[in-house]
Amino acid sequence: MTENQPLKQTPLHETHIALGARMMPFAGFDMPVHYGSIIEEHKCVRTSAGLFDVSHMGEVMVEGPKAFAFIQHLVSNDISRLSDGRALYTVMCNPEGGVLDDLLVYRLGEEAYMLVINASNIADDFAWMEANNPMGARLENKSEEIGLLAIQGPTAFRVVQQLTDFPIEDLKYYHFKQMAPGSFLGCKQAILSYTGYTGEPGLEIYCEAEKTTLIWEALMVAGADEGLRPVGLGARDTLRLESGFCLYGHELTEHTTPLEAGLGWLTKLDKPEFIGHKALRQQKADGIPRKLIGFVLEGRGIPRQAYAILNASNESIGEVTSGTQSPLLNKGIGMGYVPNDPAYTLPGTLLTIDARGRLMNATVQKPPFHKQ
Repeated sequence: MTENQPLKQTPLHETHIALGARMMPFAGFDMPVHYGSIIEEHKCVRTSAGLFDVSHMGEVMVEGPKAFAFIQHLVSNDISRLSDGRALYTVMCNPEGGVLDDLLVYRLGEEAYMLVINASNIADDFAWMEANNPMGARLENKSEEIGLLAIQGPTAFRVVQQLTDFPIEDLKYYHFKQMAPGSFLGCKQAILSYTGYTGEPGLEIYCEAEKTTLIWEALMVAGADEGLRPVGLGARDTLRLESGFCLYGHELTEHTTPLEAGLGWLTKLDKPEFIGHKALRQQKADGIPRKLIGFVLEGRGIPRQAYAILNASNESIGEVTSGTQSPLLNKGIGMGYVPNDPAYTLPGTLLTIDARGRLMNATVQKPPFHKQ
C-alpha cells in the first residue's frame, strides 16, 4: 500500500466511530486501538469477555481435487491430520526457510479449504500462492467478502450460546462448525471456530461481510450481563504477548525460520516436501543458530522492539522483537532472539535489555507470562 492510497475500512468502521474508538492505521486498514483503556480492555478479556473486530484478516478459498496437494506443498504443517470441521496452525515459507506468513488452515470438505492469513500480507500471500500452484488448485481471495469477529474470555461461550441452538461447549479446541444457511442470525454462510489469540477460551465468527454489524450488535446485547465489552488492537497485542504468541513482522519474518521461533512442532520435516523443506532440514542438521526467548523485567521499564539484548558482559547478543507492560503482572515483558545457547536461553537466566542507554535487568521466562 502506498501513502496515497486511502485506508481500507472494515464493515464495522462506523460502529467503532460511534463507540468513540481511537482509530489508527494498521495493515492498510483504519482500525480501533482502544475504546477507552487498553488495560481495562485487557483485564476484561482475562476475567469476562471481549469482542474484537478482526475483519481485516484475509481469507483464501482453495478448492478442487488438487486442493490438498497444493496446501501440503505450501505449508510446513501436515494437513493430512485434518478432517472436516478441524483447523490447524502453520506457516508458509520461502525456499530459504524464512516465514512468509503464519496462517490457519480450515478443512471445509474433502476438496475445500479456507486459509486465514494476516491482513498486511493478503496481496503478497495470494500472489505467492498463485505463483506456487503447479497442481492447478482453484484459488479465490474472498477477503473483502468475509467479516470476522473474535469473542474471547471466560464467559465468551455463554454469550454466543444465547444466539444459537448449536451446543457451543461441544466445540473442541481447533475445531469449527459450519452453520446451516440461515441458522445463525440469518447468515447464508457462518462458521463458529474455536482457536484464539489471547490465551483465553473464545470463538471466531466468520460471516458474509454485510452481516458483521448485525452479529456485533447481537453479541453486545447477549453479553450485557456477562461483562462483554469491545476491545481494540492495543489489548489484542498485550494479550497475545502475555500469552507468548508470535506476531508476523515481529517474531516471524522472512528472515526467521519456524525452527528458530520455537515452532518445530508445526514444521513436519518427515512429510512430503514443502516449500522451504530442504533449507529447514539443513538448519536442523547443522544446529539451529538462535532461539526465541521470553523474558520479564526485574524493575520498572518497558522493552521495545529493536532494543538490544545484552549478556553478563554487556555484549549485544540479540534484540527484542516485541515488548509491553503486562497489565496483569504490572511488569515489562517481552520476547526476542538470542544465540541458541543454554547460557542465554534457560529459564531463570539473567540478561540485560538496553533501552537506548538505560540498562534494564531481565530474567528469561517461558510464556505464558501471566500463568506462572
